[in-house]
Amino acid sequence: MHLFWRHGYEATSIADLTRAMAITPPSLYAAFGDKRRLFNEAVERYLGGSDTVAETIRQSPTARQATEDLLTIAAIGDTGETTPPGCLLASSLVSGSIEAEAVRLELAAIRHSIETALRDRIDRDIAVGLLPSDTDSLGLAGHVFAVVQGMSTLAKDGADRDRLMRIVRSTLTAWPGDQARQVPVTQQ
Repeated sequence: MHLFWRHGYEATSIADLTRAMAITPPSLYAAFGDKRRLFNEAVERYLGGSDTVAETIRQSPTARQATEDLLTIAAIGDTGETTPPGCLLASSLVSGSIEAEAVRLELAAIRHSIETALRDRIDRDIAVGLLPSDTDSLGLAGHVFAVVQGMSTLAKDGADRDRLMRIVRSTLTAWPGDQARQVPVTQQ
């Protein structure tokens, strides 16, 4: 998992994987079938299960709490002491071969399911009046997910946990309905 996380899908070779796992290539193929299936297993381990993140968002008491938790977990995960910086899902972005394109689409589907779960949670809060009725759930969920992805890039560039947590706090101050926290726009 750490090899894929550090180097990405395409740059991680079978030789790298078998060396790190202390197994032979035939053992890797016997256990996982191919590199792509091993990568999928690594992603499952990273996420704690294919739908764990989305389910956690769905079960959160509010969309704001789900967002705070998602951003905080991302900040902590992106800056782990024993893990590569950034996010495995962002670090493994791939392009090139047909197999790599399939992996890219799989990762995109995972990211989309997480973003959709957040959008649905936001919609629930709009429906019960916890968020203003004019809240753009698609835009808000996309904004949060862009922050998650951006924090991963910053971590890969050397940002520490304190810097990412500052971004989490800053992002939450712009949450719809938190009027006391919002800074008025200066009129021009």
